[in-house]
Order: sequence, then C-alpha cells, then structure tokens
Amino acid sequence: MTGPWTEWDHVLKVDPDKELYADETFEDVAATGTDALEIGGTMDMTSQKMADVVSACAAHDIPIYQEPSNPGVVIEHDALSGYLVPTVLNAGDPFWITGAHKEWARIDEDLDWERTHTEAYIVLNPEASVAEYTDADCDLNADDVAAYAEVAERMFGQDIVYVEYSGTYGDPETVAAASDELEDSTLFYGGGVRDYESATEMGSHADVVVVGDLLHDEGCAAVRETVEGAKDAN
Repeated sequence: MTGPWTEWDHVLKVDPDKELYADETFEDVAATGTDALEIGGTMDMTSQKMADVVSACAAHDIPIYQEPSNPGVVIEHDALSGYLVPTVLNAGDPFWITGAHKEWARIDEDLDWERTHTEAYIVLNPEASVAEYTDADCDLNADDVAAYAEVAERMFGQDIVYVEYSGTYGDPETVAAASDELEDSTLFYGGGVRDYESATEMGSHADVVVVGDLLHDEGCAAVRETVEGAKDAN
C-alpha cells in the first residue's frame, strides 16, 4: 500500500469552524513542521468555510487535504493534494460507513477518484462530537480495536487506519494492539496529544500522530513541540 502518508509522522488538522490562536496566521501554521494539513471538522461545517481555509493555506508550500464530514461540504480547489474521507467502522448508523460515500458518488459525476482516499476510523471517545454524530459503539477493548484494524486492512484493503479518541488522550496499549495487527496500512492516531511527551508516546505506536484542537487552543508553538515528539518517536 502506497501513498504520501507512508512518509508522514505528523498531520495537523485545521477546523474551519474555529479561529486560529491569538494573532497567528496560516503562514505560521504551515511553518510548524507538520507533514500535511488536513482541513475538516465535524460540526457546523459548510463548503464556504472549507474553501476559505484551503484558500488561506494555498499560498504555502505544504500538502493540503480536505477531510469532508459529509458530501455537501466537499470543494474543488487547485491547492488540494486530495481528499481523505472517513469511513467509521464502528458507526451505529451505516450512513457513516458507506451511505455518505454513496451519496457523494451519486451527486458528483466528476468525482476525482485518483485523489480520493478513505480513512478507516475507529472512534473511541463516546463524548466526542464524531461519536455522537455517527452513533459510534465506543465500548471496545484493545482486542476489539485490533480486530477492527485487521478487518480494515485485510478485508477492506484500507491504506489508512485511524484510531480516534477525539478530545481526550487515548490508551497507548490499545493503539499498540491496533498497530500489531497491521502489516502495510498506515496507522493514524488522533486525540489529546498536547505536548512533546504525548506525541512521542503515541508516535511510538502509530505511524502518524494527528493534532487538531491544540492548534486552536494553544497555538503553533505548542504544535511544533508535538511535531518534534512525533518525529523523534519514528
């Protein structure tokens, strides 16, 4: 399985519904050292908000991917390197496993398949918006998560498996269990990484550490610490 993410250690997720920290700019964001920007959010998302952020990032030399929360917010933009589309394996509502994807294919006759890739999400924080949005079954132990990861790679051929604790720091042993089941897929981890130490710990199990809220809450200096931690772990 190949893709640029096989060379990444760190991804910075930018939520178009949130402001940047203090007086920081997207030039500051691009200079954090992260390997790629992922533009997306769960709640109150619109195509205009997506387009505004992508346009603001476009002037800077960094890969930019859109992570659409639903088909209605997908945009086309020359600056985009592609689309990373969640499919939530443990969603209680099947719309978030294949339904949203079917709708996108139905309404977009010119869907850019060459640049469209899925992320096999395993959502584990029941209080997170994404868990509520998708009715995810978060009552999973490490063996369950490992089995989901194995299914994602072996049955569904997913290039990216994403263990998501959105809003809270996850269990390193659970992330390690998922990693142990993967041979070729790239393992993303997201949730609660806020400093060098947490990025190093999760980076020792996951291939790619994803940081999001930290950018908006504490700014680019804090993000740079997590970049260093993720890269030192690998």
